[in-house]
Amino acid sequence: MLTALFIAWPLVSILFVWLAGASVAKRVALASTVIQLIGTLYVFFNFPSTAQVQYALDIPWIPTFGIHFNVGIDGISMLMLLLTNLLLPLIILSSFRHEYTRPVIFYSLVLLMQAALVGVFVSLDAFLYYVFWELALIPIYFIILFWGGERRIAVTFKFFIYTIAGSLLMLVAFIFLYMQVPSPSNFSLESLRNLHLSASTQLWVFSAFFIAYAIKMPIFPFHTWQPDTYTEAPPQGTMLLSGIMLKMGIYSVIRWILPITPLALQNGGKIALILGIVGVVYGAWIALTQTNIKRLFAYSSLSHVGLIAAGIFACNMQGVQGGMIQMLTHGINVVGLFFCVQIIMDRLKTDKIANLGGIINKAPVFAVLFMVILLGSIAMPLTNGFIGEFLLLSGIFQTTILDHNSQIFAGIAGLTIILGAVYMLRTYQHTMLGEAKEGMEFHDLYLNEKIVLITIAVLVLLIGIYPQPILNLTEPAVRNLVDGIEKANLIMR
Repeated sequence: MLTALFIAWPLVSILFVWLAGASVAKRVALASTVIQLIGTLYVFFNFPSTAQVQYALDIPWIPTFGIHFNVGIDGISMLMLLLTNLLLPLIILSSFRHEYTRPVIFYSLVLLMQAALVGVFVSLDAFLYYVFWELALIPIYFIILFWGGERRIAVTFKFFIYTIAGSLLMLVAFIFLYMQVPSPSNFSLESLRNLHLSASTQLWVFSAFFIAYAIKMPIFPFHTWQPDTYTEAPPQGTMLLSGIMLKMGIYSVIRWILPITPLALQNGGKIALILGIVGVVYGAWIALTQTNIKRLFAYSSLSHVGLIAAGIFACNMQGVQGGMIQMLTHGINVVGLFFCVQIIMDRLKTDKIANLGGIINKAPVFAVLFMVILLGSIAMPLTNGFIGEFLLLSGIFQTTILDHNSQIFAGIAGLTIILGAVYMLRTYQHTMLGEAKEGMEFHDLYLNEKIVLITIAVLVLLIGIYPQPILNLTEPAVRNLVDGIEKANLIMR
């Protein structure tokens, strides 16, 4: 019942936002997300160290077709709940000095997106999961369309077409799997995972799933919608997309691809892993050439997500565990980075790196917090980014999927740390250091901005220094997943 409440509470809160009206809509939305966060922290601190699903609820929804409202939380989905419900209050609080037109609609869409995201992460029925997957697209589509930049219509249309195309492939794969389930047919994850499909059949199911999730993450070469969408989206829309929504794709690889198509991972997984590594280098290289700070962070995100994908498709404990913790840390860091961009744009009305400089002289608190978040993004030891990237590179180094070339690919993937340090530190130098531009007025942080950036900076350091609670949370479920993959491949041999 508690799991269903996590979905229902944001939907109920939409009614409160409408009743409260435009003047206090943002405060009501913030209060709602804080309450959701408190409930999530309660579950997190009391979550048992087991691979078993907790707080499960299974109610027939459309019994004629074997469709159930089947939800539950294991260590993997618990981490995604923590990510979603931790970032939502920060994203809403970050908007307090930004006056949106039609705020009731805006914050209602944000809460609707929260409900859909939670639904994706706790669904144990493929049909229910697909409904929430599609539902999550609706609010972000209108957020960009109504409050985005000048090119928002064209960019939103491209984003919509990409996402719908991938979703249709995923739906076809789910329907096919449903038809293979022995009578009575159903969409439960457990039933789909227990199907004994041939390696060739699994490979085409893998392909359909992978394209859908590669678009959402995104990874090379399915990424072309991302930079423009991140740039044209309103600040909070960009944070929602980069901090949480792209994690839907990564999470779905872990939840649906790895357990359902284990025999396809030797071939399909190898291609996916290599594409992830190509994305690491490609994203970092393009980031080096950017003159717009928001696009630079967009390509940096592409590079980091490529590494997460590569580590997960390594299909070992280090890689998948690294992917899990890096989803959390990447979400925290990228929301912080894009909020820093919002602060700069609000003050100076520009996101061109050449027009910036010397901000530390005007806003030292902002500059220090920006540096802490940036260090987390480049995986400096004792920051949150280091733990995940170390495990991801270790997973790629030890994977058997790449035969005897894993060390070479791990070395290439490691370029993300070197190139990331180059473009991030250079950006900091050009924007924060040096002499302030003539006539520059830059007010240091306001209260809501301090709360958001200090919270993120503390998380960057806290997770970097003591990541064990996060690793303990996900380890049983991840070990169960990896053992299942190895067992399936052993039986095949």
